[in-house]
Amino acid sequence: MTPARDPFYIVKEEIQASIDKLQSTFKQWEQAPLDIGERVHLTKELLSSCESIEWQVDELDKAIAVAVKDPARYSLDVIELERRRKWTTTSRHQVFNIRRTVQAESKGSLAPNLNGAHHELMRHPNDYNSKAGRSDSDTDDFISSESDRQLLLMKQQDEELDELSASVQRIGGIGLTIHDELVGQERILDDLSLEMETTSNRLDFVQKKVAVVMKKAGAKGQFMMIGFLIVLFIILFVLVFFT
Repeated sequence: MTPARDPFYIVKEEIQASIDKLQSTFKQWEQAPLDIGERVHLTKELLSSCESIEWQVDELDKAIAVAVKDPARYSLDVIELERRRKWTTTSRHQVFNIRRTVQAESKGSLAPNLNGAHHELMRHPNDYNSKAGRSDSDTDDFISSESDRQLLLMKQQDEELDELSASVQRIGGIGLTIHDELVGQERILDDLSLEMETTSNRLDFVQKKVAVVMKKAGAKGQFMMIGFLIVLFIILFVLVFFT
């Protein structure tokens, strides 16, 4: 398998890029002063990068161990396998040296602070005991007040839930009333539609009957009917407005 297509060389390039970045960060760490936050940040970044790179190298070693069991299957020879093992060993050694240096300095910077804290505790034991007693009392008071506050909040939440439940029940009752009203209105509309349809049929029947009568009466009968209707209208008008 050619190096360009071999997964080992692809992973190797990625790990080598991480190692190069790690070495660049390590140089910045060496040049940074001891008493600023930048060095602390670089320390954390270096330790995290070392851990990540070591894990990647270990995984690559596992893949090499698998290939060693059956080199012919992966088209590898002893020389190529030895070259790969040498590279992982060198890479792990580089990362180990950087991590050991950073950890050693970190432990050295913490030691004076720990010693100073120990001497301070030994110098004023009574003060610390009294402060601890006050701290315990304050803690108990805080826990008690916090417990009361939690109980009050729970009570308020229960009351709000009861009000919400009552509101939901009222809304449900209103919804049922609206539903019943809509059903009643729908029934009334159905009855009105039926009555309108019946009246329309009756009106059609009357119009047809009138048309038949008018047709049988002829022109003379039509004039007589019109005159009769006019006289009837005049009589009704007089009766309504003059009596």
